[in-house]
Order: sequence, then structure tokens, then C-alpha cells
Amino acid sequence: MEKRTLGQGLEVSALGLGCMGMSQSYGPNPGDRDEMIAVLRGAVERGVTFFDTAEVYGPYVNEELVGEALEPLRDQVVLATKFGFDIRDGRSVGVDSRPEQIRRVADASLARLRTDRIDLFYQHRVDPAVPVEDVAGTVAELVAEGKVAHFGLSEAGAGTIRRAHAVHPVTALQSEYSLWTREIEAEILPTLDELGISLVPFSPLGKGFLTGTVDTSTEFTPGDVRTLIPRFSEENRAANQALVDLVREVAAAHRATPAQVALAWLLAQRPDIVPIPGTRRLSRIEENLGAVTLDLPAADLTALGEAAERLGVAGARYNEAMQAMTGL
Repeated sequence: MEKRTLGQGLEVSALGLGCMGMSQSYGPNPGDRDEMIAVLRGAVERGVTFFDTAEVYGPYVNEELVGEALEPLRDQVVLATKFGFDIRDGRSVGVDSRPEQIRRVADASLARLRTDRIDLFYQHRVDPAVPVEDVAGTVAELVAEGKVAHFGLSEAGAGTIRRAHAVHPVTALQSEYSLWTREIEAEILPTLDELGISLVPFSPLGKGFLTGTVDTSTEFTPGDVRTLIPRFSEENRAANQALVDLVREVAAAHRATPAQVALAWLLAQRPDIVPIPGTRRLSRIEENLGAVTLDLPAADLTALGEAAERLGVAGARYNEAMQAMTGL
């Protein structure tokens, strides 16, 4: 497996694994915990070293799953988790990045992950009530104590990134980025380049849309987050099909899958970009890993990018409430 180096020298596999979907957001959760443990361990066997979770996934149960699965393989993997939500009675009711809360979350996450060190600790969402300098300073203290190795931000704006980085170096920004979600290109990516911060894109396959497995006939099950996202309305899925068709054409020309093409395009954008596609199946992990060795010609990369920009995307990536929680 090809390795890539995030900011501050953190080496990870070129593709990571987003673990959220193993516990929430995409319809009924898997009933067989042992099966998910086998998927996580199978990912390591196939070269994946970078695993992404968060206390709010479940909440808590995703960290517990990842911790149980990867404890025997801890010296082979990099664990990323997140703080920043206010969780009460088993659900998120807002954000909370007060220093004392960050410390509580760190200790609880360490226990659930069955480790003595969080390799990458992200602020999950910006808390407007807490200066990001205080957030970065608290994480810096956790780094000095050996509980955390690296500091990250998620869905933060350029100004927030600069302020945090001035207090403690930011290793990575996690934000949505793919062929059909490119808002960060205008201001965020140049800021990351300037400061030496890497990008970890979540939903690099457009929550499944860019794989070609979602179309107007798809019926989402109760609890699927896509029922809340405007661009997944039936009308918008129809309007967005043209981009998927183009990805499928490029894939056919290279004997690849649409998912592999979409990921290969992302990997080609920056040498320190590390997408974290999520899945519950080893077969999908194997498919996604094929993107790492898919060498798309420059002409195809340019054509995909230009076509995506020309076609645009119908529908917002979040509803208003979800968008309000980002710093973008």
C-alpha cells in the first residue's frame, strides 16, 4: 500500500477508512458486530493503516467497535477521533469545545479505543462560544501529556484554521471534498498549502452517488442521512446523473469502476490528500484500494475536473441546520 505523509510528518496509508457508517447514518446498522470487526481487521490486512471515528458516532459505540477490532493491531494503525459535540441522553444537542469538555472527551475516547494515545484528535465542528485559540491550546496540553499526537480540524473556515495553527500546528483538515463537492478549492486549499496542512476528505464518493449505485429509483431506508440532504432528492439525483455518467465513461475506458475513478481524481489533486471512504464490506475496501494504483492520464483528470465544474451540482450538500454547524 502506498503511504502518504500528512502535516507534521504523520504517515498513513494513501486511503483511510471512515468508520462512521458501521454504526449510523446509512440505514439499519449491521446486526453482526463480529462481521464489522472482521471488516476492520481485513482492512489492515489489505494495507489500510488510517482509521477515522468519533465519539458522536453512535454515539460512543463506533469508538468502542474500532477499539475492540484494532486493539490487537494497535502498533500497525493510526487512529483518528473527534471532540466538539454536546451529547446528552444519547444524542447530540449542539456543540461544546470548552477546555474541560475536550479533556473529558479525550479520556473517554482513550478508554473506548483501548489505547493510551489518540494519533489525530480533530475538533469536529467549530464552537462559536469558545475561541479556537483555547481549543488549540487545550489540545497542545494533551499533546504535551502524551495523550494526543496530532491536532486536526473539521469543516473549519480559513480564518479559523489560521488562528488555530498559530497556537498549535494543525496536521490535517477534514472536510467534504469530491468531484461534486469542491467549495473548499477557492480559499481553503490555498490556506492549507500555505500552512503545510494536509486534507482528509470525507464522503469522497459523494455519499455513494459517485459510485453509480444511487439513482432516481433508489429508495433510502429510514435513518439514512441522505433523506435529509437536498442533493439527494429524486429531482436532484436526476439532474446530477450527468456527472456520474461521465465518471462511468472514464472508468470503462480504463477497465476501472466509477468509485476508483472518483478516488483516483482526488488522490491526484495533492500529494498529501488522504480520502477516507466508508463502507461495511471488504469487497468495497478492495475496490476502493484499486484507486491507489489507477494512474489516470492528465487529460482525463483535467476533463473530469472541467466537466464537473461545468455541469455543477443540483442541491446543497447539507440542509440548513447541518450547514449552520460548519465553519464554511
